[in-house]
Order: sequence, then C-alpha cells, then structure tokens
Amino acid sequence: MQTSRLTASPLSLLKQAAGSPAQLAGKARGLARALRAYADGPALDARLRRLEALGYLEKTPSRLQLVVGSIDMLRFWITPAAAEYYEERGISFGFHQVLRVLDDPASMVDPTGFLSTQDAIIGHLMQVVHANPAYDLQLLESHEGGLEALEAQVIQMLDGTHPRRASIGAVVEEPDYHARLLAYVRAYRETRDADAPLRDNIAKDPKWQRIERCFGTLPNAMAYFAKLPDRPMAAAWHLLTVRDFPG
Repeated sequence: MQTSRLTASPLSLLKQAAGSPAQLAGKARGLARALRAYADGPALDARLRRLEALGYLEKTPSRLQLVVGSIDMLRFWITPAAAEYYEERGISFGFHQVLRVLDDPASMVDPTGFLSTQDAIIGHLMQVVHANPAYDLQLLESHEGGLEALEAQVIQMLDGTHPRRASIGAVVEEPDYHARLLAYVRAYRETRDADAPLRDNIAKDPKWQRIERCFGTLPNAMAYFAKLPDRPMAAAWHLLTVRDFPG
C-alpha cells in the first residue's frame, strides 16, 4: 500500500496539502502566531524552566546559543539527513518542502520547537517521517498534556477522523509511519527509555548515527547548544568557519 504522496500527481498533492480557502486562512493565522512568538521572551523562559524541571536541561543555553545551535542543527543534521533520505526514495526534497509549507507553514519557522504551540509540534510530528522522534516527544512534555494530545491525534490519523488527514497524507510518504509513531508514543509514555524508531537512512549509516546522538534527543541537543559561543563575534566566527559537524 502506498500513500497519496507517492501516487497522486504534483498538482493534486499541492491542492491536497493546501486544503480549502478556510483552512488556508487558518494556517496563515497560525503562521502569524508562530512569528509573534519570537518576541515573547517570557513564554520561552517558561518553556525552558519547564524542561529544566523535567531534567532535560543541565545548563540552559542563552538566546544566542539557541540561535546558533538551531542553525547548526539545521545544517549538520535536519537538512542534509532529510535530503539524503528523500533522494534515496526518488522524492524531490524541494517539492516536499513546498508541500510542508502548504500543509502547515507555522511548523517551518521554529527549528528547535521552543516557540511552537502544542498543536504545531504534533502536526510536525505527524507530517514528517522523523529521523528520531524522541526530541519532539521530550519537547511536548513542556506542554501540559502534550503526550496525551499527541497520542489522541495520531489515533485520529489512523482511523481517518483527523481534520488534517488529507493535507498530512499529501506529505507523508511511508504508509506505516503513523502506526509506528503511535507504538512509540505509547511505549514512551510507559518508559522514557523506550527505543525510538530511527528513520531508515539514520539506522543504517554510522555517520548519521554519530550526529543523531548529538541532536536526536533534547538533552543532548541542548548540551551541545550550551557549549557554543555566547558572544556575537565568536558566534559569527563559529558559523563562518565551522563547516562540518564538530562532534
């Protein structure tokens, strides 16, 4: 069985991901909220305190370290690992990003997820076959009832009742992804040490496994962020001169 992502025409996928005019308007409002969140320092501080209380932060990164770390996570981990995965599957990475924007533009503007709403994180988890979903589940714990809401929405995806079922279906390329995600969510709620399902190209490649150990979980990623330069000139020098994953 294949998803519509692999069988429908590009035009059909664009229409499916975009949804109705009313849905597009709702997505635009969600994007506006996501962008406004960048100016909401107290909300970010509260999120970080919650993660610290959960034991996920040994040392809280500064604002500048969060920015530089986000860039590193994108350029060393998220983007190249995803680009390889889609190339292996014969899927245009660029077109895939267009579909993601049409489905949920708010999920594209916050790489760390610290400024994202609970629904944005859940939508992102259901929209993208994750290299390792552990980071996002840990992040959801900073939202009261986040894991419960994730489980409920994944169940809706599987039984066909989720309001974004069609648009998410235009993006997700693995037909059993949501079933695997649900199994992991349930296992994770039982024990935080549950084995996360790694994406195929991560599980088979020692290079990606090494980088995954840094960015695949929230505690490890934040430990990396907290070691980054904390002064503007040093941070700029890091971004200009460090071209490969330094771990």
